[in-house]
Amino acid sequence: MVNLFKKLKDGLKKSSNKIQTGLVDVFTKKKIDDDALEALEDVLIMSDMGVKVAGKIVGNFAKNKFNKEISEEELKQELADNIADIIVKVEKPLEIDDSYKPQVILMSGVNGAGKTTSIGKLAKKYSDMGKQVSLIAADTFRMAAIEQLKVWGERCGIEVYHSKIGADAAGLCYDGLTQAIKNRDDIVFIDTAGRLQNKQGLMDELKKVIKVIKKIIPEAPHNTILTIDATVGQNAVSQVKTFKEMIDINGIIVTKLDGSAKGGILVAISEEFKTPVHFIGIGEKIEDLQEFDAKEYANSLMNL
Repeated sequence: MVNLFKKLKDGLKKSSNKIQTGLVDVFTKKKIDDDALEALEDVLIMSDMGVKVAGKIVGNFAKNKFNKEISEEELKQELADNIADIIVKVEKPLEIDDSYKPQVILMSGVNGAGKTTSIGKLAKKYSDMGKQVSLIAADTFRMAAIEQLKVWGERCGIEVYHSKIGADAAGLCYDGLTQAIKNRDDIVFIDTAGRLQNKQGLMDELKKVIKVIKKIIPEAPHNTILTIDATVGQNAVSQVKTFKEMIDINGIIVTKLDGSAKGGILVAISEEFKTPVHFIGIGEKIEDLQEFDAKEYANSLMNL
């Protein structure tokens, strides 16, 4: 756990450094006055937490700390506690239910968000736990996505159902799920396309895929997870909104937090949508896709 916490702190270093730099202005007087509150609001907005979160946290400071002296460490801890209060509501592990044969997990997200890599890492994680896992390469518009899943399958000894580029994604899901049921697989991950350039086309395809899934397993998909790239900052909020309009998103993975100074975007998404966050990505290695822990995340963001 200590090593995982250190990895998280290291992974959020760019974000925490940006916040620490901004807090210098807040801390010039060591007292929370109007100028300090304004500076604090600017810091939170610039760290991609958004206007809504910034206003909420500054309101708490105005209520509880106004005109009071505060040390730098107390300031950071108070901020961490405020952030944790917001994001703890979405801290929820991905639950694997052994009664499903298989549990169908539909993965969505724009191209380049790290969706296919996340699928590979999760497949390896659950395979190592003794689960029988299979993958369906239903992003049939990207050869790279198909090949990437095939590599993960070969590396982990996992079945990958795939077809040629441009094949019908829904038909592939039908065949893949039918075989997964015969094989008594525990978990099936379905990789889907993420071409937001043509929102209507993507919506039609996703709805078709889900319709086919339900023909085979009426209660599936059991989980519909959206992968978000932290480096896009506030654009991530519009991505979540867009995908939620198309399909019933009930879980989120936030990736590439190690390559971004925009770690506050997870806080903004949590406040805006209240959708469970299952995992966060803080590096390239398999173990760098960690289960989301709200308190550790908030403390790491404040470099505590």
